[in-house]
Amino acid sequence: MANLKEVRIRIASVQSTQQITSAMKMVAASKLRKAQNAILQMRPYAAKLKEILQNLSASLDVSDGSVYSEMREPNKVLLIAISSNRGLCGAFNTNVIKETNHLIANKYQKQFDEGNLSIVTIGKKVSEFFVKGNYNVLETHDDIFSDLSFDNVSEIADTLMGYFEKKEYNRIEVVYNQFKNAASQILTAEQFLPVEKIEGEETTSGQNKNIDYIFEPGKEDIVHDLIPKSLKIQLYKAILDSHAAEHGARMTAMHKATDNAQEMLKDLNLTYNKARQAAITNEILEIVSGAEALKG
Repeated sequence: MANLKEVRIRIASVQSTQQITSAMKMVAASKLRKAQNAILQMRPYAAKLKEILQNLSASLDVSDGSVYSEMREPNKVLLIAISSNRGLCGAFNTNVIKETNHLIANKYQKQFDEGNLSIVTIGKKVSEFFVKGNYNVLETHDDIFSDLSFDNVSEIADTLMGYFEKKEYNRIEVVYNQFKNAASQILTAEQFLPVEKIEGEETTSGQNKNIDYIFEPGKEDIVHDLIPKSLKIQLYKAILDSHAAEHGARMTAMHKATDNAQEMLKDLNLTYNKARQAAITNEILEIVSGAEALKG
């Protein structure tokens, strides 16, 4: 009977866990819809603005004011790792940490060994890992998701652009999970600064892919406003992507956990019924044996 009691306690525990994971799945699905709408509305605008930015930077020199497109030797590197503040979302946060370490080991090992590589973390999970690992963590922005807005992200982007403009860092890259759908995310590492220029390419019709925009009042006058705004949009899009991907990953993880709990309950109920039947059979055997003994 002690075995039956243990199985009953285990069944009650799994049922309680299943209720929690099911509730978390519904909460994540609700938050995912809002985050998904935000990133899907942002992407076309961000993509077009980035295209204009790259075309503009390709036609300007540093002397014209395009300091953000100045290509330098990456002696000092700044990596921006974006994760979530909470767990229970599968390998979402682990993948960002692994990709950041992979980037360091395969691309910036020399800068890391010389102490010329710093990390800016956005999200508690990457902050905890890199701080405990004694990495050179320059800044942490764990509270950004509590009030995720363009104005708050712009402050971070202004700081990053200031580092590059003052030549404190020669290259800045962003590592984050790009939202694809609720079930999958694309781990992305892209260059934030300097702005990559578009090389001249021709289409099948022989026309150049680069669009010759007409700028009013002029390229040099507009570059000071357009490039910083575009960079802020790109960082905001990356954080929105990561935010939506987080809720998608959590919803998928909780869905799998709920299904696993259901399968476990089936096995536990079968085990409980077998143990209960065995106990009943033993009691019947004891009664029959006692009756036979009295007859004897």
